[in-house]
Amino acid sequence: MSQVGEVPSSSAEPPVAITMPDMEDLTIAEPAAPKEAEETKTSASTAPVTGTLPPPYYLENGLRRVAPYDYTYKTWVKERWRGRALIDVFESEFRDRPLAYYKNAMETGQICVNGKATTPDHILKNGELVSHTIHRHEPPVVADPIGIIHEDEDMIVINKPSGVPVHPAGRYNFNSVIEIMKAERHPEWVAHTCNRLDRLTSGIMFVGKHPKAADRLTTQIKQRSVRKEYIARVIGNFPDEEVVCSQPLLQISPKLGLNRVRANGKSARTVFKKLAYYPPRESQQRTQGQHTATAGNTDDEKDRPWLHKEGYSIVRCLPVTGRTHQIRVHLQHLGHPIQNDPIYANQRVWGIRLGYNDPEALENTDDDIITRLNRMGKEEVADAVAYHDEMVDEYYKRKAEKMSGKLCEVCDTPLYTDPGLQELSLWLHSLRYEDAGGSWSYVSPLPDWALPPSGMSGPTEVGGMEALVSAVKDVNPEIA
Repeated sequence: MSQVGEVPSSSAEPPVAITMPDMEDLTIAEPAAPKEAEETKTSASTAPVTGTLPPPYYLENGLRRVAPYDYTYKTWVKERWRGRALIDVFESEFRDRPLAYYKNAMETGQICVNGKATTPDHILKNGELVSHTIHRHEPPVVADPIGIIHEDEDMIVINKPSGVPVHPAGRYNFNSVIEIMKAERHPEWVAHTCNRLDRLTSGIMFVGKHPKAADRLTTQIKQRSVRKEYIARVIGNFPDEEVVCSQPLLQISPKLGLNRVRANGKSARTVFKKLAYYPPRESQQRTQGQHTATAGNTDDEKDRPWLHKEGYSIVRCLPVTGRTHQIRVHLQHLGHPIQNDPIYANQRVWGIRLGYNDPEALENTDDDIITRLNRMGKEEVADAVAYHDEMVDEYYKRKAEKMSGKLCEVCDTPLYTDPGLQELSLWLHSLRYEDAGGSWSYVSPLPDWALPPSGMSGPTEVGGMEALVSAVKDVNPEIA
């Protein structure tokens, strides 16, 4: 069994965290009822609600969509805003739109203070309420249904689709798991979520039907008496033995939700076990000339540890702790990042070594990483580029979400293109939750990307968790 221990403490100062919020950090007010798609005039094509999905949703090009609608964000003046001009705050902290837009919105009453129109030069004071009414454009999400694994009078166990956020946040409101379930069940239905999954992650989630049921399970999860297993598809041939990674994790940008291995971070532990390895097909292998040219260059191989990691592995993951992006960051540190991870397998963010074994941030400073990641998604495309050949990479660039150059005919908002499939999925799936005492267990089917590719044989299900648990039972007896 391989052990990846904690790094020695560093005397370096901890990195400065970025605290500037985007518009999504504003408190959410109730939206106005969205208009039917055929009644909304925008420069984007729309389609009427077909009846296959409950309002306000409609299907188009295989995606779940919501027609644009009026919406008001609200937030109380924060301490750091006091004594500053309203336009200065929007310029520095709400960078979703051009400064000229915010100035015009203040002059026309779309941005108000205490419910009243004001000027861009208004000096903000403690206790004031800032509101911003917009014509909201939600990104489309996958049209996959929210699968029900189990339901009783207390709890719903769901199989969350990838690419759909759990709660309304940022650019998403109706296109969230909670709002979709509400539309399918009843407008007054209230969800009490017990665990969280990132937007791109799919798999098992628990939704309590009442607070007591949610509190019971949430308490059990916090006490670490619930075992969680994820499945991931990673670059290269992962080691055969169990690998325990105990590297601490530090959040270097709360705004971006970005984490990396760091000696002064929070303790974290993940157990990994390879389920299967699938080598590349003959047509996908590098040419003999490429291998020959590189094989003699030891420095090149050292600088690019992923160079000969052809094919991919399906890896079982047991997170003993529950840090943000823990599995993704630990796999990156081990040199086997998730194959389509738009952040942690992105050379344009992490460089040619993809953040491999760099706990002291000697190769890439935190500021460098944050700056590069900030560029992704508007002018540049955020995708996992480490292993795409040129044809695949160019295809993803054409299909990725980016500024279209068009404006909404109603509000002049710059419009995005539809996201590509690679932006709606991360090959990380919440596969299993079970009580350590054996009283209950829920397992989802393996996602399609974890099944054997056509023409190859491999496992189509996983066994028990004994091997994963035994690797850490001495240091974490609560999960044994």
